[in-house]
This record gives sequence, C-alpha cells and structure tokens, in this order.
Amino acid sequence: MASAEIDYYELLEVERTADDATIKSSYRKLAMRWHPDKNPGCSDSEARFKAISQAYDCLKDPQKRAAYDRYGHEAFQNGGGGGAGGGQGFGGDFGDIFESIFGSAFGGGGGRQQARRGADLRYDMEISLDEAFHGKTAQIDIEVSQICEPCEGQGAEPGTGTRRCTLCGGHGKVRSQQGFFMVERTCPTCHGRGEVIEKPCRSCGGEGRVDKPQTLEVNVPPGVDSGTRIRVAGKGEAGPFGAPPGDLYIFLHVKRHSVFEREGTTLITRVPITFTTAALGGDIEIPGLDGERHKIEIPAGIQSGKQLRKRGVGMPVLQGRGRGDLVVEISVETPTKLSVRQKELLRELQATETGDECPGSKGFFDRIKEAWNDLTD
Repeated sequence: MASAEIDYYELLEVERTADDATIKSSYRKLAMRWHPDKNPGCSDSEARFKAISQAYDCLKDPQKRAAYDRYGHEAFQNGGGGGAGGGQGFGGDFGDIFESIFGSAFGGGGGRQQARRGADLRYDMEISLDEAFHGKTAQIDIEVSQICEPCEGQGAEPGTGTRRCTLCGGHGKVRSQQGFFMVERTCPTCHGRGEVIEKPCRSCGGEGRVDKPQTLEVNVPPGVDSGTRIRVAGKGEAGPFGAPPGDLYIFLHVKRHSVFEREGTTLITRVPITFTTAALGGDIEIPGLDGERHKIEIPAGIQSGKQLRKRGVGMPVLQGRGRGDLVVEISVETPTKLSVRQKELLRELQATETGDECPGSKGFFDRIKEAWNDLTD
C-alpha cells in the first residue's frame, strides 16, 4: 500500500520559487506557532514542529534543495540515494565524477558497476473534495516496463549466457590518458556490466524488460489536498538486467466543490440570509462533508462579510488526529420582490427609525458631514 508524503514547500507554506529569505521567514513563523513549548502535551504539534524543521533543514541548503527539487523525498531515502533512474541519487553522482577523474589512486574504481534501478514514474489523479475528506481506495491502469519473463530480466535468450567483455576485460570500465590524468569511464560496450550477451532474448531484444499494462490499487488517505504526493514503492519502471524497479509517484488534484472552498484543513462556504434574519438573528443548518447537519447560530444585527466559525467540523488532518474548522461567511440579501403588505410594514419600520439602529451608517454620514463643514469653513 502507498503512503502520502507531504511536500516540503507545502509544509513551509511557500512557493517552489521562493527565495532563501522567504523560506527562512515562513519557517520562523511556523516554528513559533508549533513549538512544543507553546503547545505542551500536544503530540500533533510536536510532530508538526519536527516536520517543518526537517523541511527547512533541507531547503535552506542549496545542494540539498537542488537534490530535492529534482528527486523529491527519494533524494534522501535509502541512505541518501534514489534519484530518477539511479540508485546513487545526489551524493552518488558526485562520487562517480570524483572516482572517474582520480580513479584507483584514491581507493576507487576498477570494479564493474551494479545495474542501476529503474526510473521513477509519475501519475496524476483527480479526486473530488468528498473523496479527499473520506479517503478512498482507487484502481489505476498504467503501462510500465516490467521484467521480461522468458529471460528473467537478464536479456539473454533462454539457454544461452553471457561472456566477459573483451574491451574492458570484465571490469566494466575503461581508462584513457588525458594530460596528467588517467580518466576512468564506463565501458561503452558492456555499459558497466563487465559482460556481454551472446544471444539477445527475442522477447525483449536484450533489454531484460518489456512494456505491459498493469492495474494497481492505491490507498488515498483522508485529508489529502492538491499537490499531495503518494509513493507506491517498487511500481516504477523495471531496472535494466534485473536491477530493482523504480517507484511510482501519484500526484493528487482536488476538484472544485459546488459549496465549499478549502484553505488547508478549513472549509469555507458563503451563505445568503434575509435582512430580517440578519436584524433579528436566528440559525441555519449547513450539510457537512461528513454527512452531518451543522447548526450555525446567527446573532442579531449581523452584517454582510461577517464570518462565523464552527470548530472541529472541517477537513481531517492528514496523517494526524482531529479536524479543521468550518467557516460560514454571511451575505445579507436585499429582497427584490415585495408584496403590498410587506412594503407597508417596511414603511412603518422606516417611519420609526432614529438613525441609531445602524451605527455604521450613522458614523459614516457623521464623517461626511464633518468633511463638508471643513470644506465650507
């Protein structure tokens, strides 16, 4: 089964193009908010603090950030390796360059290379906000290179074998003189294996892998958001000549909802109410994504734009406990169709108004009057 990994940029609430100063500023703000000393006894806050600290430790370092931008979390797994198409990852690329220049003079080189792991793959999945709330188990169909069964990934026709490469003598590398240096490179004939196939497999043409359709089951946990990445280990491309396969990364995209907008774990909806409800107060019911009806109390005298918050009924916390909040933004609606009786009642109300009923309007017109007096003095 797959597990979700939160993007470092998402953890620090910055864009991928953010400069060092922006990343540092956002980290300080988040560290202050989630520091265990400010949230004693809260394991979720402690876990969040550790996660953002790990993210900042990576992104503040130019080399680590470059590796992360290229390979994602895989850049620092399995001992720091895991770059696309290579088992050595960020650190291993530098080691290969160093060794190819200085060779065995510094204790390296000479041995045949291990076949590199297969390439990682990306799959984009679109889900609804309801599915992001509840989580789901989804099936996806992809076509990916897999180990050739007749040759068991070795690339040789069954019943035949391999022979030692004559160009490199089975070492997988060849050396050449360049100025004062002896440069060591991967053998172009055997591609570092030290062996060549006598008779290539007819099923895969000597590649050791073939493209096949595959159906996978993916677990999408509750609380995911657009940009959440799910890693399915070992379901990427098969490695050449029997090497381990890469991984499959599923990037999620959450569709817009007809009622709710989302900011992190907070759900936001805009609700129109009549001006009589706004004046007298009342209550409304909002159907939540959890299937429950949530009652919202409307205080008397509420104005358009006022936000009412109901805690703990928003989106689930990804890989954590609890839920965010539901925020209801009020919009006071003016009626466009009135009966004769309704108009009479409104005129009676208007006749009793003193100006103190709407302090906002009274204050505004008082300021207008003062400004006019200043102009005419």
